[in-house]
Formats: sequence, C-alpha cells, structure tokens
Amino acid sequence: MAETRCSWPTNENLIDYHDKEWGVPVHDDLILFEMLVLEGAQAGLSWDTILGRRESYRAAFDNFDPKIVARYDDAKSAELLQDAGIIRNRLKVASAIRNAKAFLAIQENLGSFDAYAWRFVDGTPKVNAWTDPMNIPANTPQSDAMSKDLKAKGFNFVGTTICYAYMQSVGMVNDHAVDCFRYEQVANESR
Repeated sequence: MAETRCSWPTNENLIDYHDKEWGVPVHDDLILFEMLVLEGAQAGLSWDTILGRRESYRAAFDNFDPKIVARYDDAKSAELLQDAGIIRNRLKVASAIRNAKAFLAIQENLGSFDAYAWRFVDGTPKVNAWTDPMNIPANTPQSDAMSKDLKAKGFNFVGTTICYAYMQSVGMVNDHAVDCFRYEQVANESR
C-alpha cells in the first residue's frame, strides 16, 4: 500500500525532497544560506526547476559558503551568468552575493544565522494542521516580519512569499497535510 503524502510532489525529484527534507528543522547555517539562495532563485519559477539544478548551484556557488560567495567580484558574476546549470538572471546572481554579505553580518552580530532566523517562530517550529492544501497561506505575519527585517538588513529577493516558502523548507513551519505520512514524523522531529 502506498503512503499518503502531500499533493504537490508530482515527480521523483519532488517526492524525494518532500520525503527527506521539506519541513525538517534545519539549524546548520550553511544549509540555511543554501536554502535562502535557492528560494530567491525560485522567484517566478517552479521549485522543481530549482531543485533540478541544485547540484549545479552547489558547484557554481562554492557549496554555498557565504564567506566565499560574499567575495565574488564582477568577473565571477559574469562567469555565473554564463553557467547554463543555474538560472542566469543578473538580479538573482547579484542578490546571492549581496545576501551572502548580509548573512555574514548577521552571523557576526548574533553568532549564527540560525539564532536570527528561528526567532521569528520563537525558536520552535509552528506545526499546522491542514486538511486542504488550498488553505495553506502564501505568507503569514511571521514571514511578513522576517521579510521586512531581512530587507532592512540589506537582503533582497526576500519578499514575504519567499520567506514563507523558506520557513517551510527549513522546518520553521510544518505544512505537511495531516494525512501525509510525513506530518507526524516531522512534528516529532520538531519536538
């Protein structure tokens, strides 16, 4: 008997991501930076498109090490814009570099980006109880606050919808459907 899962994973790539990563609490700053860059790159595109290019992004962006990405110069930006393995959008590439610098500033001030990001949910994942995927919001007061604060700190491609998708992806929010087999598993990992 097949397990019931959320309705959005419609291919093997999305199923793998849903079953192993989505909604699982992340406290590793490198992964938090990776997901921030990828969620920004996804703006206007499907998550499946970005997920399919994830390994190319890791190679192009030095495994998402913000210390390296923050030092990218015009020559590196030009090189990235020629890389067919990533989304070759000038604004999104520039955003990754800009966000790396802002990310490092938060780490310097607070010791970790993890300490900063998780304060928007008071350090504990919000476990929702959706029965209808149409009820899952595109943003919340928490993602609104995160977006506003990130922008004030110099980040871009961090609108409230991107921030909410980010919160879902790094487990700050558990938006698995209640009948999804991952719902209870992720909820238990969050406790």
